[in-house]
Amino acid sequence: MTKPLEPGLYIVATPIGNLGDITLRAIETLRGVDAVACEDTRVAGKLLHHLGIKQRLIRHDDHSDDAARSGLLDLAARGPVALVSDAGTPLISDPGYRLVGEARTRGIAVTVVPGACAAIAAVALSGLPSDRFLFAGFLPAKAQARATMLAELAAVPASLVFYETAPRLLDTLAAIGQGLPGREVAVARELTKLHEECGRGPVEELIAHYSAKPPRGEIVLVVAPPVADAGPAFDADALLRAELAHAGPSQAASAVARMTGMDRKTLYARALELR
Repeated sequence: MTKPLEPGLYIVATPIGNLGDITLRAIETLRGVDAVACEDTRVAGKLLHHLGIKQRLIRHDDHSDDAARSGLLDLAARGPVALVSDAGTPLISDPGYRLVGEARTRGIAVTVVPGACAAIAAVALSGLPSDRFLFAGFLPAKAQARATMLAELAAVPASLVFYETAPRLLDTLAAIGQGLPGREVAVARELTKLHEECGRGPVEELIAHYSAKPPRGEIVLVVAPPVADAGPAFDADALLRAELAHAGPSQAASAVARMTGMDRKTLYARALELR
């Protein structure tokens, strides 16, 4: 650190699994602040211990009252304070937006120290269309509310990204199959960890797979855009013909599905006709 940090709130991304994903700037920032606000002092304490850093830890989440939030901002007005979540980038389906919003209202400097984010990692890993995507956090736990939310998102012309827990995965996949029929889904789990995996395919195949092999760990779901987003049918035909020039129907259908987000089975049937 060439010079002391200025007063303010520093939003610091932490690893989502592999501790090696912490950035050099994040380490320097955590060393240079006066205190670290965190969801769980035990989780943050383990990370700091791994990094050889001793810091004052202050528990703060969206259940913290106004007085606690105000006290933390008073600290940030006088000196540098870091905000971390248990894993990944704070505020992304994690606590902190009230704290950051009030810091800006009070004129307290806010700085972001970017790094790992499970949603972004899953989009990159999935191979589904990534030029436009919508992050929707966790779907509701109750079936009717979940169905309503999926219906609201059905027409969004972009890939959809959700966080999910292992015990709820099968119910959520079934809801996606019913509310967003025909779309390919990627299930990314244990990102950056030893057992990282990304299963992708039709909902029915994923349900069968995870029924036989119940998953563990944190999960990110990436759902392909609606077929209409791929454009007119003749565009799909042109793409299929181009792929068929050097690949079989199955490979051509898979390639076009990856490019457009269209249903692979529909593309495969069309590829057989064009061949």
